[in-house]
Amino acid sequence: MIDCLEDDDWSICREATKSLGKIGNSAVDAIPRLAELLTDDEASIRKEAAISLGKIGVASDVAVSSLIAALGDDEEEIRTVVVNTLGKLGTAAHTAIPSLIECFKDPSWTVRTAAAIAIDGIGKGSAEAIPTLVNSLEDKDWRVRYRSINTLIQIGEPAIPILLEVVNHSNPVVRQGVVEALGAMKITDSEMIETVASLLKDKVEKVRGKAVDALRTIGKDAIPILIDSYTSANKKMKIQILSAIGSIGQNAETALPHVIEILKVGDTEVRAQAARSLGKFGETEESVIFALRDALSDSKTSVRREAALSLGKLGPGASDAIPALLGVLTDEQPDVRWRAIEAMGKMGVESTELVSGLESRLHDEYDYVAEAASEALDLISGE
Repeated sequence: MIDCLEDDDWSICREATKSLGKIGNSAVDAIPRLAELLTDDEASIRKEAAISLGKIGVASDVAVSSLIAALGDDEEEIRTVVVNTLGKLGTAAHTAIPSLIECFKDPSWTVRTAAAIAIDGIGKGSAEAIPTLVNSLEDKDWRVRYRSINTLIQIGEPAIPILLEVVNHSNPVVRQGVVEALGAMKITDSEMIETVASLLKDKVEKVRGKAVDALRTIGKDAIPILIDSYTSANKKMKIQILSAIGSIGQNAETALPHVIEILKVGDTEVRAQAARSLGKFGETEESVIFALRDALSDSKTSVRREAALSLGKLGPGASDAIPALLGVLTDEQPDVRWRAIEAMGKMGVESTELVSGLESRLHDEYDYVAEAASEALDLISGE
């Protein structure tokens, strides 16, 4: 096969190059000749040589040095393939990191994106690329920014100081990237969390949204700052903050009294979100069940519907709310009746009153409500 690389017919040479890659690690003896083909006049041969070196997967000195040299290829596609190959060679290709950093200046977004991925793939020595990766958060192409963020996340703690330096960058796209990276790193330092939370007041909505997402990802340690930030937030942010608290689940138990209070006095959309969040806590303590039970008589349809839905999510532990749910079976809104019926079915409690109530909805004017009643009856009877 190696002899075929010398064939005068370029197509035979290309196919031999491709086949050596398919052989994989066992074709290690072909590396020197494949490395030479990275400078072949035929572009398709150069491309296949780079691909095959990656499939063989041995980061020999000749392979790495030849691939680094090939980063200057005139063809965008080949430069991209070469960068990808260096990333596949792993830690043994760490000497390529400085050259990959230079690739962020490449006019092609595919090369820049591949460089971010390759630095992550190599790992060793990647901290050297932190300033460049942070600068690339301002890249005009979202794919480059996305991959750079992922690589910064993988680098982890060493990247935090530089990220914090640009958290108030004039470009909102950079601020979004920074807060996304910090959130994914699940920082626990209170000062760092406060820095992320400061962006909840950012003038750009997308940045504020990313800040909420970051705090959601951080989890339990972010609960105090989320609660504190709620009061001064606008309605949309309040809904997002409540959603984040709910997504944190049982680890957000300290927020329960606050969410329960919001369910009683908030704006309609905010109360609906509060009801929704309570169902995500997984808590069946009396205060939660009573709050959701009371919300079943709220004047707003969306609040009643979400309260019923959340009671269903709490399951058998919320069975004390069944009398209130039975009262909702005559609600004028079909979606409320539907969710109440679903909730009772999930609670798995069988009683004459409950069965009678569900049977009364078997002929509901809305088919999906009637179907839910039939399914709920099956669930509680064990059929």
